[in-house]
Amino acid sequence: MDALDRYLAENSTPVSPVLDWLERQTHLRTNHARMLSGQQVGALLHHITLMLAPARVLELGVFTGYSSICIASALREGAVLDSIEINDELEDLIREGYARAGVSDRINLIFGDAGALIPGLDATYDLAYIDANKREYTLYYREVIDKVRSGGYIIADNVLWDGKVYDGGGACDGQTRGIEEFNRIVAEDDRVENFILPLRDGLNIIRKK
Repeated sequence: MDALDRYLAENSTPVSPVLDWLERQTHLRTNHARMLSGQQVGALLHHITLMLAPARVLELGVFTGYSSICIASALREGAVLDSIEINDELEDLIREGYARAGVSDRINLIFGDAGALIPGLDATYDLAYIDANKREYTLYYREVIDKVRSGGYIIADNVLWDGKVYDGGGACDGQTRGIEEFNRIVAEDDRVENFILPLRDGLNIIRKK
């Protein structure tokens, strides 16, 4: 943790013991702990959920469930979070985290490919959070936009992609190209208004008009 992150942590509401536990378990039980949403993004998702008071939320990309818990713990009574994760090997850890956080009854956990599953979702969402396969962000956006109500929000994580999308280095990997295309399409879409928040690895905050 660098000096800035340490200062932010020391002067913000502490994360819950469950999220501390989940972060430790993610480091112990997975090989990709850097994919964890973390305290800053998690806190933002929690507060946005509190402010919007959504009835239905969609999450694409669960990993070990950190962001799910941050969102679900802020849901009002009767609200539901539909969470889609492609890696079913993480199910035990995800469900254990949900149970420890007391949010299992608020989350509909679905395993499978998000791009294939979204068209079959029979719901209208107030908020959608995208943090899955970066190569497929444009596909996710095109499928999700029609399922989000007017006035609803889409939040996409990792849209600065370690600076590769703006550093002029000409990165040509599929993930960088996917993020670049997504950011361009959102900026050009007159159905929405958006801004990119340079928090952690970048969040594209998108409001459907």
